[in-house]
Amino acid sequence: MSDHSESKKLPGQVSRRGFLKSGVAAAAMGVMGAVAAPSKIANAAVSNFGLDYTPAKGQWSKLRPTVNYGGASVSFAEHNDQWLGTSKIVGPIQRSSEYDSGFTLALRGLLGEKARWGFLTQTKRYPLTDGIGWAIATVSPDEICIGVPNAEKLPIPDPEQMSQHMKDVAYYLRADEVGIGNMPSYAYYGFKQVPPQGLFPAGIVPPDTPIHQIPNTEPDLPYVITFAVEQHLETYLASTGYDGISVSQSFRCYHAVANIAVIMARYIRSLGYNARAHHFGNYDLAVPPALIASGMGELSRTGDCVAHPRMGFRNKCGAVTTDLPLVPDKPIDFGLLDFCRVCNKCADNCPAGAITHDKDPVVQNGYLRWNSDMKKCATFRAGNDEGVNCGRCVKVCPWNSKEDSWFHEAGLWIGSKGETASALLKKIDDMFGYGTEEITQYKWWLEWPELYKINIPS
Repeated sequence: MSDHSESKKLPGQVSRRGFLKSGVAAAAMGVMGAVAAPSKIANAAVSNFGLDYTPAKGQWSKLRPTVNYGGASVSFAEHNDQWLGTSKIVGPIQRSSEYDSGFTLALRGLLGEKARWGFLTQTKRYPLTDGIGWAIATVSPDEICIGVPNAEKLPIPDPEQMSQHMKDVAYYLRADEVGIGNMPSYAYYGFKQVPPQGLFPAGIVPPDTPIHQIPNTEPDLPYVITFAVEQHLETYLASTGYDGISVSQSFRCYHAVANIAVIMARYIRSLGYNARAHHFGNYDLAVPPALIASGMGELSRTGDCVAHPRMGFRNKCGAVTTDLPLVPDKPIDFGLLDFCRVCNKCADNCPAGAITHDKDPVVQNGYLRWNSDMKKCATFRAGNDEGVNCGRCVKVCPWNSKEDSWFHEAGLWIGSKGETASALLKKIDDMFGYGTEEITQYKWWLEWPELYKINIPS
């Protein structure tokens, strides 16, 4: 990265590369207790904090022998009646309705006409997204996502080896990370939206198509395979987080995980087992609890986003539910709740004011989560005509904006060690301007701001 004009920094911020070239880096690492060999921090995390957890028969998978947590200090949590990972359950959790999700409220006109037409036209207002949205829609019909398994079951390995194999399948299909969980029954939708939400931006259904909800009668399947594809780091570093490319960042990953989901589900059905693909164009579940259950992260201050220790939530995720015999991974704890308590960077930079500054989570639908306002978020994202949609929280979160280096691995280890250490990492993050800078040397795409404006038909 450039130390000069290519990076827009706020007053008092220093360049990352300049910092690392100077003796200041060594001094800072000395304060952190790592003067001699900072890279050993990450190695220590691997050996001392459960990062070598693998199935008993050997490896996380053959293609990825060790799961990559980016240097964070990770321990394993439980999935029971009181906790899902580090999310505390305090009462009965009711199944949600896709019909009441933020973007569906926008589609129904309940967040205003600007938000409705903004959501309907989001792909048209950034041309690259138009093609990606159409491609997602092609793999969204029920007959592709659901399907019937072969009548004859093929011989398969034991559940432990099969789990390793399914992770390899996900990586082979270009997933950046994958996990397997016991599927929480409450994570299935109680009611589904018809037509599916993801078909509207692609123009597959006319904008005046009536939207209604139907009871979800699909069978519960016991296991869930979740997978994530990262949004491109350098693109986010050069982006505002809510310009036209930001919506393409999301749609590119939605398309990638949709392909993984439908191929993996079809493969499992070919083996003779039930499998249902879930992706942006056709969901049967709420993704966050499925991610937590499969060891893919913790619930963050944003209220809905699950952050992974290495990727944060700079990704999009899909899932396959199945009755294929598998061995679930455990949920994980890498100290995100402590970090989110002291950071507030997403709340400070949210253009909608949708993310709470509250120190602690509150009760919602039988579990604890931060009290962020889904309606404010959806109203701004769908109605934003200073860009297209919004990913500002993705850009600024300290867990999302790190390059692959020993220094950042050390930082993630520090940030996962409690509130005091988290506060130190947050100060360093602010000093470097992480998330708030725009590194223009990475800008490769074209923008047409004249297309941003939302036209509401008379």
